Amino acid sequence: MPIKLHDLSKGFDGRPVLVRVNHAFADGAVSCVLGPSGCGKTTLLRILMGLLAPDSGEVTGLPRRCSAVFQEDRLIEHLSAVTNVRVVLRRDVPAARVRDALAEVGLAEALDRPVRELSGGMRRRVAIVRALLADAPLVLMDEPFKGLDAATRDSAIRFARAHLAGRTAIVVTHDPVEPRLLGASAFVLPMPAGDAALSSQ
Repeated sequence: MPIKLHDLSKGFDGRPVLVRVNHAFADGAVSCVLGPSGCGKTTLLRILMGLLAPDSGEVTGLPRRCSAVFQEDRLIEHLSAVTNVRVVLRRDVPAARVRDALAEVGLAEALDRPVRELSGGMRRRVAIVRALLADAPLVLMDEPFKGLDAATRDSAIRFARAHLAGRTAIVVTHDPVEPRLLGASAFVLPMPAGDAALSSQ
């Protein structure tokens, strides 16, 4: 079942960010949401996550469970990379699978280090692996590859594309190249008319 936006609107302090947005995200496919800063990409994702309620309109077709990559990594600082991933997985998922996945994105030397000791790019890859290994029918990703250098971004995108095959995913990005790299469709959010949009949303 596709995830459908029906006349979805959201504003902050009287300033519109999303205005009567209509769209259908295909089931079992990757979709990228693009648009200028302030057009409501993160706001839309937070509505899909259930963290914000729309002012009007509705979303239909959302599954009960989703996994997510936020703009912040949201890791448990004192735990290792492996443990940060395992906390969202079923207990029967072997640790070897997690270790192999982290190694696949270039983290073989950092598996057992507390994530507070890792660089920003390394932490980002831990967050990506955590979301993609979680057993959820929907994956929501907010600028997941932002801040990665070219080589690590390429390996992270290859990993993501392999682990998103056949799953529904919605990926917010500023990069017009990423839809092609992910084999995704692109949905461009319009900027609300006038100067009303919040640039931080």
